[in-house]
Amino acid sequence: MTVDSDWDDWLLRAVEDADPDGLAIWYLGCNGFIVKSSGDTTVFIDPYLGIGDPPRTVRMVPVPFDPTDVQEADAVLGTHEHTDHVHGPSQAPILAGTNADYYTTDSGHDVIREEAWMDNWSVTDDQLHEVEEGDALEIGDLTIHVEPANDPDAEHPVSYVFEHESGTFFHGGDARPGDFEAVGEAYDIDLGVLAFGTIGMIDDSDTGEPTRTQWYSDENMIIEAANELRLDRLLPSHWDMWKGMTTEPTVLHNHANSFEYPRSLEIAKIGDRVDL
Repeated sequence: MTVDSDWDDWLLRAVEDADPDGLAIWYLGCNGFIVKSSGDTTVFIDPYLGIGDPPRTVRMVPVPFDPTDVQEADAVLGTHEHTDHVHGPSQAPILAGTNADYYTTDSGHDVIREEAWMDNWSVTDDQLHEVEEGDALEIGDLTIHVEPANDPDAEHPVSYVFEHESGTFFHGGDARPGDFEAVGEAYDIDLGVLAFGTIGMIDDSDTGEPTRTQWYSDENMIIEAANELRLDRLLPSHWDMWKGMTTEPTVLHNHANSFEYPRSLEIAKIGDRVDL
């Protein structure tokens, strides 16, 4: 489900008014981002505007906008099929209101069919595109490569590499280290997003019993992934989102100190803009 945003529409209007020299990237909390290029191309990645499924998953950050207020979007990307990555109430209104194209894997399209995006939100079939590893998307002045992702909790996860004349941006979804060495060899990544979170006691979805649960990389794993990717700048995500899974990203300075990568740590909070 979605909830009304107490931020009104200021963040969306700030994105629309922005005129970046290269790539501007806004953090939406959870694993959501907006990327806008100097060529006026706007891409949303994993925007999630729901509150989770309390009391099992409880949202800890504001809902930054109402999806019906989005006026400019060329594409929306989903990294994998989990609710906070492919979510009809969050994403289908963006497609319906802007005629943007939507890209996700086969498992993400299973969610689209289950939620009946075309029937419930007036999304058209020609807006929906299935992607797999090895694909390259040409969207405005961006080339977006679909790469592997090691997420043991997902059916078919992928990561995305954004190439632009100003630099290269990477979004890993919820992936952990293990599949990124080839990606690090293939691209010179200026800024990379990796999911980060603590291990917590979360109610099991079947039994309801509190269970020791890990959904994201811990401190050591995220630095391992950053070294596989050879990141110049690491931007940790998802650490702010779920009650019982939140953590403090500044601790990563200590974990990264003795490793070659990342060269620097970029800490962003919901609503922040980072430039490439």
